[in-house]
Formats: sequence, C-alpha cells, structure tokens
Amino acid sequence: MKFIFLAGGAAGFFLSAAASFWAGHEPDRILLDGAVGCLAGALLFRWFWTVLVHGIRETIVARNAAASAAAKSK
Repeated sequence: MKFIFLAGGAAGFFLSAAASFWAGHEPDRILLDGAVGCLAGALLFRWFWTVLVHGIRETIVARNAAASAAAKSK
C-alpha cells in the first residue's frame, strides 16, 4: 500500500509540475501545482489499488466457492 501511495504521489507531482511548467507558470506556482498534483495522484492511486484488491479478493472467494461446490457434488 505504501508503494502505491508513493508511486501515485510521484506521478501526480511530476505530471502536474510538468504541465504547469509547459503552461509558463512561475516556479512558486509550479511547486504549488506539483504539491496539489502529488496529493491528488496519491489519493487516486490509493483508491484504484483498493478497487483492484477488492476485485481480486472477490475473484478468489468465488473460485473457492465454486471449487467447494464442485467437490461436494462429486
């Protein structure tokens, strides 16, 4: 979970800072945009990771239930 949070923050920072730089903003504004992008990216990556883990967990539970039902029917 920490890795995903850090990766999302880094990606958000660099994307926001680069977009702000290419838009011609001043250095203080670039860092502000990067900081906001860091927070937004980290939260979005964390949300996506939670959705992904929940989906994997549901798949494993469904497979175990199907295997258990198949074993009981034999």
